[in-house]
Amino acid sequence: MQAMQFEQSVVSILKRDKRFDPHAYFFLKDALDFTLKRIAETNGGQARHVSGPELLAGCRDFALEQFGPMASTLMTDWSIRKCQDVGDMVFHLIEEQVFGKQDSDKKEDFSEVFDFEASLVTPFLPKSKLAVPKEIQRTRRTVS
Repeated sequence: MQAMQFEQSVVSILKRDKRFDPHAYFFLKDALDFTLKRIAETNGGQARHVSGPELLAGCRDFALEQFGPMASTLMTDWSIRKCQDVGDMVFHLIEEQVFGKQDSDKKEDFSEVFDFEASLVTPFLPKSKLAVPKEIQRTRRTVS
């Protein structure tokens, strides 16, 4: 798709729904390209349809690769806080006929597949924070 057409589609979406920053849609387009490339590499060079969970994993991995420890901050700034937010954006782009859809695809495919925000923070937590169960971490904070 031409860059100008994509921009026009994003403008059209933002007229109807202003929840997500325009940068979020450009990120999603790049994350889909990243995911398609990764799938082709493991599928004998052949592209295929990407499922909701695959795209979510691709979004997470692409954000971590591109933005490192700032990934969570950027996604929050762009209003992408959970898996369902990605799904909402995907279906906005489907409505604009920018992304394709199979009959079996539905918004529920993006319903909290994993904790999106935590998946962007956890890789950068100190190992000591990861080893201690959350219940103990909460107890330590309240006792200190």
